[in-house]
Amino acid sequence: MNDTTPAHVGSPENLAFWEAAGEGRLLVRRCTHCERPHYYPRAHCPFCASSKTEWEVASGLGEIYSFSVIRRATPIYIPAYVTLSEGVTMLTNIVDCDPEGLRIGLPVRVTFRAVADGRQAPMFTPVASMHSGSPASRDIASRSDSR
Repeated sequence: MNDTTPAHVGSPENLAFWEAAGEGRLLVRRCTHCERPHYYPRAHCPFCASSKTEWEVASGLGEIYSFSVIRRATPIYIPAYVTLSEGVTMLTNIVDCDPEGLRIGLPVRVTFRAVADGRQAPMFTPVASMHSGSPASRDIASRSDSR
């Protein structure tokens, strides 16, 4: 467990998210009215305000949008924004890697780590086997270009 990772506050609205994380699955919400996915997990769509949203299992693949290496912490702590292949961007941590090898646009995959309150939280690690020509990497790039 990384002592620099804060506990996550749960609520009835995001209980399914934390239960799925405990089972090793990453969930995002999708609005059934406007069809747009959103993250952080909440019942009402932030785009059209519809209450018609549902959970969907995310691929767990994404790319680093932004990151910072916090070297004053022990161990080193790497908070980051990761854009999932589903199109949503989430605040998370990058783990199990050499910070010197990180860069914007680097493909990552979800992994789950225990946080201070014992829950499993989604974090991300670089995908060594992905390269710029892979289908998943092209899908992520095409979503990034459409922003």
